[in-house]
Amino acid sequence: MNDETAIIPDAPTSGEPDQPADAAGVAAPKKKKRGKAGAKAAAAAIEGRIGYKFSDPALLTTAFTHVSALKPATRHRADSYQRLEFLGDHVLGLIISDMLYRAYPRADEGELSKRLADLVRKESCADVAKSLGLLDDIKLGAVGAGAGARLRKSVLGDICEAVIGAIYLDGGYAAASQFVERNWLERMRKPRRPLRDPKTVLQEWAQSKGLPTPVYREIERTGPHHDPQFRVAVDLPGLAPAEGVGGSKRAAEKVAASVMIEREGVGGGSNDS
Repeated sequence: MNDETAIIPDAPTSGEPDQPADAAGVAAPKKKKRGKAGAKAAAAAIEGRIGYKFSDPALLTTAFTHVSALKPATRHRADSYQRLEFLGDHVLGLIISDMLYRAYPRADEGELSKRLADLVRKESCADVAKSLGLLDDIKLGAVGAGAGARLRKSVLGDICEAVIGAIYLDGGYAAASQFVERNWLERMRKPRRPLRDPKTVLQEWAQSKGLPTPVYREIERTGPHHDPQFRVAVDLPGLAPAEGVGGSKRAAEKVAASVMIEREGVGGGSNDS
């Protein structure tokens, strides 16, 4: 693949005369006009997907430009997405921290830090970029088709952060915050993985209420010896028991603790608020 096939073209230079493609000098200007129209259409399509229109289109171009796409004679990493990625990474962290602080008023610093780490990791950023269809918009230099596909996937999270940085520079904190909230709010509400062991969460909550340590009791064991199923209940004074089922006692205990956490609205679980 070469630069001409990339979706985001180089920013046009100014003050350079058009070069005719033939003796009549007609074909080249016509081709250049089509290229500008195509670039504007491509940029508008990206803006539609990310939900933000740039006042400075050059920021959008830079956010999608890999260092390999820069001309070798004048190549400088500052002209690629990398500086915007640096900025966007920190802007994202601030916005997510603000969202978490407001959404989880009972969460302590440790829990907020774990939630933050999960939401700003490269994989999460790559998921957002993929959901917005940004994979094919990344501008690369001349690489093989297979290598180009792998490279795009490997830098997808970086590109997402660069887009956030570009939006921040172009529209300020409010515009960047709107973009992040649109694309991270559901992820914040439903983390992909539990943040803490539910048994630990339940025990700490019981202690904060002056209650004794939760007691787990096996109610039933079913299934063959090689594939058992355990049903376990957890008890706390003054509360109805909660039950859980799992392939081991510990797994069933975790489910039971999660059920009680959800029912009682305990802070610190995987879906608390």
